[in-house]
Amino acid sequence: MTGGREQMTRRVHAFTDDALGDDDAVALAERLRRGEVSPAELRAAAAARSAAVDPVLRGLVLDRFDDPVHGSGDGPLAGVPALVKDNVEVRGWPATHGSAAHFPRPAKAHSAVTGQLLATGLDLVGSSRMPEYGLNASTEFATAEPTRNPWDTGRSAGASSGGAAALVAAGALPIAHANDGGGSIRIPSAACGLVGLKPTRGRTAPNALGRRMPVDLVVDGVVSRSVRDSATFLAAADRARRTATLPPVGLVEGPAPRRLRIGLLTESPTGAQIDAETRAVVTEVASLLEKQGHEVTPATSVIGARFVDDFLDYWGLLAFSVVTGGTLLHGPSFDAGRLDPLTHGLAEHYRRAAPRTPAVLRRLRRARLTYAAQFTTHDVLLSPVLSHVTPELGHLSPAVPFPELRDRLLDYVAFTPLNNVAGTPAISLPAGLTAGGLPVGVHLSAAAGDERTLLELGYAIEADRPWPRIQDA
Repeated sequence: MTGGREQMTRRVHAFTDDALGDDDAVALAERLRRGEVSPAELRAAAAARSAAVDPVLRGLVLDRFDDPVHGSGDGPLAGVPALVKDNVEVRGWPATHGSAAHFPRPAKAHSAVTGQLLATGLDLVGSSRMPEYGLNASTEFATAEPTRNPWDTGRSAGASSGGAAALVAAGALPIAHANDGGGSIRIPSAACGLVGLKPTRGRTAPNALGRRMPVDLVVDGVVSRSVRDSATFLAAADRARRTATLPPVGLVEGPAPRRLRIGLLTESPTGAQIDAETRAVVTEVASLLEKQGHEVTPATSVIGARFVDDFLDYWGLLAFSVVTGGTLLHGPSFDAGRLDPLTHGLAEHYRRAAPRTPAVLRRLRRARLTYAAQFTTHDVLLSPVLSHVTPELGHLSPAVPFPELRDRLLDYVAFTPLNNVAGTPAISLPAGLTAGGLPVGVHLSAAAGDERTLLELGYAIEADRPWPRIQDA
């Protein structure tokens, strides 16, 4: 049902007959170039749609529909409205990083990430919610309302780019900025039925948070409703900031005729049980790829308990850095006592794990080489994004006792963190729905620099298995 009114199924969306219509970002940019619609009309429609659904979904932090930051008029997405995640600097806008622990100040200048977004032509019309410092896999808070999933408002929208995913999935905007430090583009995309491409490390502008990490996990991109939107964004971002260490992607416009060796991973690296409906969708996609002519064979994950333990220690190190270094980052207004229990729990875990740090960092840096070896026998790996469908709100709340929440998170996000440590590209595709109407994502991973193959496969899957649309469900 449109207009923000919830159905008995608790589904909510904003699609209606206005300037945005059902179009993706590429279609809107084409209409803008033909003069069929103006940027102001698109912003007005996005503002109206957001006003209709955000009181339920709670995905917005800042509303700047009336005072946007305009992107380049030469970009392929010029004039298309988009949100930026609440952890990058936009001149004049405050960024909370999802936390109540400090009083945000307006940024003095655009970050490199913001500059790259604007180079694609996107008009930034506000910022989207995220959990505290992106440490959770659900956009939930200790003392604030959660961001809700438009497919079922009683369930998680994922994280950390949860606000962006919720509003794009609901049709409030066609595309939104997101970033990924352990699955934060791919997890909310899977939860909300979107396309979420995590680029190769170094493909997009360096993220300020990632630059401070001893092992840089963070890369920026978008969440979208079509493969071509993600492909168009990536090509434009790559042109705007070329790097000599990676081959150019170019604009990927459809499937490729080449046949690939695809490894099928259906067992969680953490030993978590994969739910039956998630497993069924991944298996159906594997069968589809075989019918398309690809060779699909079983594959075994190269990571195991040691990697999981190392990633947990490193995750704790990041939280410990927030707890102990927040004042240096945010100034004297920072109050560590206002951080949520998950942040404190992770930091306390690291206090005990700290002596292991040199060995943990050494092994994590070596994981890139271990992971790369898988692509001597396979071109692409296919797996679930998550071990089970998006949970009900509260299951991953930061108020859950830390040992229990830690175990739930490690089980849930078992497939995504390795790509961040290895720096390799991966994409979440909305390949199916459960019997109860919840999105299920499948995960494709490739060698460093090979986003093209992922996008070509995404086009092929999308053509033969069109994505479920919330307005049709």
